[in-house]
Order: sequence, then C-alpha cells, then structure tokens
Amino acid sequence: MGCEMNEELYRRLAKHLDDLPGGFPETESGVEIRILRKLFTPEDAKMALALSIIEEEPRVIAWRMGISTADAEKRLDEMEKKGLIYGTRKEGQPPRYMASQFVVGIWEYQIGRLDLELIGYFEEYAPYLLDSRTWKKTPQLRTVPVGGSVGGDTEILSYEKAEELVRAQTKFTVTPCICRTEMEMMGEGCGKPKETCLSFGQGADFYQRIGRGRSITMEEALEVLKKADKAGLVLSPGNERDAVFICACCGCCCGVLKTLKKQPKPGRLVSSPFMAIVDKDPCIGCGICIRRCQMDAVTVTGKKAIIDEDRCIGCGLCVTTCPVRAIRLMRKTGGEQPYVPKTITQTFIRLGKDRGKLSNGKLVRMLLRSKADRFSAPK
Repeated sequence: MGCEMNEELYRRLAKHLDDLPGGFPETESGVEIRILRKLFTPEDAKMALALSIIEEEPRVIAWRMGISTADAEKRLDEMEKKGLIYGTRKEGQPPRYMASQFVVGIWEYQIGRLDLELIGYFEEYAPYLLDSRTWKKTPQLRTVPVGGSVGGDTEILSYEKAEELVRAQTKFTVTPCICRTEMEMMGEGCGKPKETCLSFGQGADFYQRIGRGRSITMEEALEVLKKADKAGLVLSPGNERDAVFICACCGCCCGVLKTLKKQPKPGRLVSSPFMAIVDKDPCIGCGICIRRCQMDAVTVTGKKAIIDEDRCIGCGLCVTTCPVRAIRLMRKTGGEQPYVPKTITQTFIRLGKDRGKLSNGKLVRMLLRSKADRFSAPK
C-alpha cells in the first residue's frame, strides 16, 4: 500500500514539475519517476507540491500544509541545500522559497549529489527535455559571442556582450559545469575546464548558500570568459537581458548543445543575433575553425572555409582564433533577430504560455491564492 501511495505521490510531483515553465515530460519507460525517487524523499515530494513559482515565506507554506512553521523552516532549508527548490534571502526579512523547474534548475543544482545511477537516469531522460518547437519560440538559453568576434562596423547591444553582462553585476559565483562533470564521471570527459559556470546576484548567493559554488570577483569572472574562449566553449547566458547566469558549453558534453547538434538546422533554433561569414580572399583553409566549431557548421572546400548558415549559432569561436582574420560575425537580417525578454521572470512566463501550461488566468489564480494564504497564515 505504501509503495502504491508513493508511486502516486511521485506521479503528482512529475505533473507538478511538468506544469512549470521548463517542463518535465512523461516517458513510456518512467525514467522521470526514477529520477524523482532518487532525488526526493516522500516528505520532500509533499513539500515540493505545496510550492509554486511565487516566492513565499515558511509560515505561509506551513499553513498551507497544516504543519508548524518551525517544521516547515527546517524541511525547506534541507530541501534548498539538496538543490530541490529555490530560495532567496533579503536582510531583515524571513527567507522565501519557490518551486524550481527541473532544467534549468534542479538538475544543475545536483552538482554535489551526482552518482553513476543518477547520471544514467538523466542521460536516458535528456532527449525528452528539449522540445524544439517550444525552444525556437522561447529558449531558456541564448548564445552571445566571445569578446572581439563581432565585426567593428556591426552594432552590438550591451546585453549581447558577455563582458557587459558581467560588468553589470556586483555578486559573482563560479560553479563546476554539471554536464562536463557527469561525462567525466562516466569516463567520457572531454578535458575542457569544468569550473566555468557563472551566477550573479541572488543566484550567486543561492549557489554559495547550498555549497555548490565559490565567490569570485568581477575580474575573476571576466577571466572565466577568457578561459572559456581559449578552451572553445560557447557562452550561453539565460535568455533575458538582465542575465542571472552564464554557462560555458561544449557540443560534446553539454545537454542542450548535444541535443541541438543532432538537429539538421541548429542555427534556426538557437537565440542568437549573429552569424559567421568568411572573407574568401585571405582564408587559407587551415581548418582551425572546423576544430573550434561546436555545431559542425564549418567545412573547407578548395582550401577555403565555408559556413553552413543553418548550423551556425553565432558564438564567434571560429573568429577569435583565425590566423588571418578571415572570419567575422555579422548581424542576421531583421526578421531573424531574436526577442530577448528583460528579466528571467518574463522569460519563464513566455515559456509557460508557449507550452500551454500557463495562462493569464492561471497566473492570477496563483497570485490570489498566495495572497490569501499570506493573509490567513499566523504571523
């Protein structure tokens, strides 16, 4: 009886996660339930079901669940440390907690809890997580070019520059890339640096609080970007102008790029305003750009490099190491310019609507329930 009840509990949790913007799709094999059993205790699952995408204090969540505030505070703190939910802190105020979507979210927070069984489950599940139709409308990540790769006569906006995204922040955390970490644990590592994922602001505080990252200075964060370029890693911030993180991805390990690489036209799916072009005259066909490209977008024919526009994601890695400066990034035509929401909240709302999981009415009902529970919960 207990097993059957727990099975139903985890299925409810799976649906709860699938109703979040990032999704958690059902599979025939049920691997998603195995992942949840591995990560969440039954008590964790019950608590997670009481959370939404609205930040709330422990007293409100406690009232909703019919438990004491002290009990809720303890359990929420434990779940935050496990990376199962997201929490924020403001000076002089109680902590607040909200549901975390699976990707980008819970999975990335598991960097300190990985084992081979969990990695195996995730590798089986990963192909189901990227819906190319939704991703094309509102991707969770976008691509920004590495420094110095955009042609001098091409206008580039501040939120299209990784360095400017960093300079706009005051708090910084660097964490190991979970993708390269898991592949290394499986004996399939690529040898590229792992400590390359940057988080800012409250996200930086969160990673430090749960023991997954270390605090660094702005100068150190800028050095991470340089290290990423040298290693041939694609800079992938969140798809918002006020970026809260920047990933540094490779096409051999990172789940999103690996999945995109299998698509016939990844350049049409990625949110990027730029594409690479080759000046045929100086090009010597050395092939360095082929080795640098993470999307197999470059070929050499007749000792001249050729860029496949359908595969180019505008990262600029081919530009910065061209010995004769024959490649540069240029802005795509107006109709191909991606829309970048201002904040991560706006991105999540758009994504939820695109997936048919969030409507204005549902959002209003969620806000009204939270307001009513805040009013009813004992102070």
